[in-house]
Amino acid sequence: MLTRRHVKTLHVNLMSFLRRDRAYAWQEEAGCDPASDKRPWLRRARAASCPSAPLAGRSEPRNRPGGCAYGGSAGSGVPSRWACFVWVTAWRVLQLGGSELDAVERGCGQCEIDQCDGSVGYGGSPDESGETTLDAMIMDGNTMDVGAVADLRHIKNAIGVARKVMEYTKHTLLVGESASLFAVRMGFPYEDLTTQKSLSVYSQWLNQSCQPNYWKNVVPDSSKSCGPYKRPEKVTCKEEQTISQRSVHNHDTIGMVVIGESGTVASGTSTNGAAHKIPGRVGDSPIAGAGSYADSTAGGAAATGDGDVMMRFLPSYQAVEYMRMGTDPTVACQKVISRIQKYSPKFFGAVICANTTGSYGAACNKIPGFTQFHFMVSSPLLHQPTEQVVDCI
Repeated sequence: MLTRRHVKTLHVNLMSFLRRDRAYAWQEEAGCDPASDKRPWLRRARAASCPSAPLAGRSEPRNRPGGCAYGGSAGSGVPSRWACFVWVTAWRVLQLGGSELDAVERGCGQCEIDQCDGSVGYGGSPDESGETTLDAMIMDGNTMDVGAVADLRHIKNAIGVARKVMEYTKHTLLVGESASLFAVRMGFPYEDLTTQKSLSVYSQWLNQSCQPNYWKNVVPDSSKSCGPYKRPEKVTCKEEQTISQRSVHNHDTIGMVVIGESGTVASGTSTNGAAHKIPGRVGDSPIAGAGSYADSTAGGAAATGDGDVMMRFLPSYQAVEYMRMGTDPTVACQKVISRIQKYSPKFFGAVICANTTGSYGAACNKIPGFTQFHFMVSSPLLHQPTEQVVDCI
């Protein structure tokens, strides 16, 4: 049995639906020979973070202490640039004596800077008015304090603002333009989050008759045309899309769980939400217990997927409570997914869990186009990040 003093850190990055070939490219590029890559930034990152000899083998037993774990899904891996930079950033914070909260903030913040897959940070997932907005949260598993922001506008460092909410206010969640004004008071620059890429995505969506979108039971028919929409005189409820491509490809999150050597647990998330969402929409990512949850007496969990569905079940909180009762992390994740399946069998989503002994696991809901969930794990016992894969249930 591993004790708390063995556990260093666990970092979970939930990014979904990257190309399958990248899963194998990552495994090759994640090696620790700095000279093996021609890209200077990656050579420097590897030289700073990798030991002298690479680890033989592909995975680590689940009862080993956790380090950094990165996640993806749908048979996809995480590109080396994100994985290396985000992992190096979070791990280096701990090596330099930073706290678990510091590691979460800096790791998620690096992903915001890198605009991971366009699903985190500025310039991605424009809403139906073409604007990018951000959601983030951070949680201290010792004190159960939480700081969060949602529908954040014109501020790039969402996870940083979330931490300021936790440290400088008695609130838990700030939203919208008021959250942006708070951020400016805290010293964050007020910037445009729109990029040429996000404008192109928005323009293409308009040219496709605003498909897909998140309206239902309105006129004109939201499945065939753009709005503005309004409530019909007589409501005729239509069945939801069978398996929404909107749900499978337009949701993504970076989520972190850090378990320190003293047993302290911290977690956090950051995302720019669902592409083409209705302005003002808030998903699961900034909601404590939904996007992530941390409790230093039990462990931590993080989730990704269709936040509008998943937030109704508080999957991260529920998974941690299962682990508190002694449930294995993999089983805890599976039980959470199974509970949601009873009500929304076709939902898209995955959860990853880690307890304070360093055991970890993950689970996902099997739907067409989403049959596996990939995530990365690293610990003091691992010489490099290691890809893990679970079959969806």
